[in-house]
Amino acid sequence: MPTMSRVESAFCRSAPWRQFTRRLVLPWVLQGVRPSGHALEIGAGSGAMAAEILSANPDLRMTVTDYDEAIVADAGRRLERFDNRATVRQADAVALPFNDGSFDVVLTFIMLHHKLRWEAALAEATRVLRPGGRLVGYDLVASWPMRMLQRVEGSEHRMIGWGELNPVLDGLPLSDFRVRVGLGGVVVRFNARRERVR
Repeated sequence: MPTMSRVESAFCRSAPWRQFTRRLVLPWVLQGVRPSGHALEIGAGSGAMAAEILSANPDLRMTVTDYDEAIVADAGRRLERFDNRATVRQADAVALPFNDGSFDVVLTFIMLHHKLRWEAALAEATRVLRPGGRLVGYDLVASWPMRMLQRVEGSEHRMIGWGELNPVLDGLPLSDFRVRVGLGGVVVRFNARRERVR
């Protein structure tokens, strides 16, 4: 799996990103969902989003993962103030080291484009989600500005193409899913519920 480029890594560790995350990104992407119970964030980067979510939800426990071990160490330092409410570990989004139905909420924030097989990452996210649990996330769309950024950085990303996300979510044991494009067609957010066992 491609790790973050230097530009992405620096941006995700910056104070402006934390401010932007707190004030704009989280309210937009959570779409009114208030995480509770035990949440998993896949591809959490520096832990900025997790820190904001844990601060706003004092009863929430989170497991935070990323593929890049250096970034996992950064996230661990950022989240150590939450004591036993936050666990940080290295994990690959397409082979999560968790049992089926382990989490009440699974979050993926701007991580899927790092996976050439992002469909497999969504399947794994769904697998570890408890029946009735919620999958929430957002990512980059294969738009002109994002393709230019990818070319400039020389990164190995596979962004979600127009119309690709709905069929993938529809093929998973998910219901009540909503997909909305935002920021001038540059990002897409999604929200779905894991179907209950009948």
